[in-house]
Amino acid sequence: MNKESMTTPLYAVNARQVRSDFAEKRRCGLRAKDAAQALGLPEGAVIAAHVGAHDLPLTVVPLKSEWLDLLKALKACGTVMALTRNESAVHEKTGIYQKLSAQGQIGLALSREIDLRIFFAHWHAGFAVTEMAANPQRPSIYSLQFFDAHGVAVHKVFAREETDLAAWNALVERFAQPEADAAFCHALPRESNADDVTIDREGLRAAWAAMQDTHEFFDMLKRFGAERQQAFRMVHGEFTERLPNSTTTQLLNDAALDAVSIMVFVPSPGCIQIHTGPVHNIQPLDTPSGVRWINVMDPGFNLHLRTDLIGATWVVHKPTADGIVTSVEVFDTHGDLMAMFFGERKPGRPELESWRDLVARLPRVLNAEELAA
Repeated sequence: MNKESMTTPLYAVNARQVRSDFAEKRRCGLRAKDAAQALGLPEGAVIAAHVGAHDLPLTVVPLKSEWLDLLKALKACGTVMALTRNESAVHEKTGIYQKLSAQGQIGLALSREIDLRIFFAHWHAGFAVTEMAANPQRPSIYSLQFFDAHGVAVHKVFAREETDLAAWNALVERFAQPEADAAFCHALPRESNADDVTIDREGLRAAWAAMQDTHEFFDMLKRFGAERQQAFRMVHGEFTERLPNSTTTQLLNDAALDAVSIMVFVPSPGCIQIHTGPVHNIQPLDTPSGVRWINVMDPGFNLHLRTDLIGATWVVHKPTADGIVTSVEVFDTHGDLMAMFFGERKPGRPELESWRDLVARLPRVLNAEELAA
């Protein structure tokens, strides 16, 4: 258990009751995350409650915390589906786990199909999960699910029809740790941002202008003590612009129409998953309850983003040795990053002009009150 999980109370779970209640929620059609939320528990705590012998549809085996070796072992399983999500966006990629490496607690998976930036310091518990389908004519669902100390999913892997299930089962047997006891703690209260007046605005602007690589951005924010959107406000008009919250739908539709190859980043607390390439099938979905989605439904790549939860959208320009790199960054109503969009690019090359043209056509927010929101 990491230090963070010792500083806040642990979730108290009656495993038998949780298993019964969760099964009922699933029978009613709720997705696993939504069913856990309906029980007032994080998803990780509900999954952990299914460890051990019982006769319910969901069976769970705890895994050793040998995260890099485990992910490397997935290559033998062949084609699988990688899923990374946050509260308002889901990113799904089908492919083979390849080129896994790590330096300290930072890991990478570097292929065009499965492209990940992994922050192992946030990986607290992992499970092999088997869920029997309600319809006995349908196959069971096999997955590997990884959670942070608060029970929030950081990454998941799902078997597909093409997956080598013998290799999958061998992986589970190799990394199984049945005696592991995963405990999850309540999240700490959200920290307040520093007051704008405490931040060296001119110093931030100068440091921003001097960037030579996009990877310098996070260290720059830390150095000046600025939250991400707070920094955007401070350099607004020079390096950032505010966009209407309908922009994400227009961006995806325009990228599909103009055949612009884009990069789509979706973060979780412990992983960033990236799609690189064109998008084609853009599908909105509005539900009777008022939930609104914009979806990419392409072979090998699905994106599901809740447009009704978008709180702010920005164009961000970062200087680099290869020229300006332009992103569109989407935040939810809590200020958390939902997704980022870039034009396809590689180090040493300028970004696509077609991407710059697409972003230039997006409408800007000009109302001062909206900018201050």
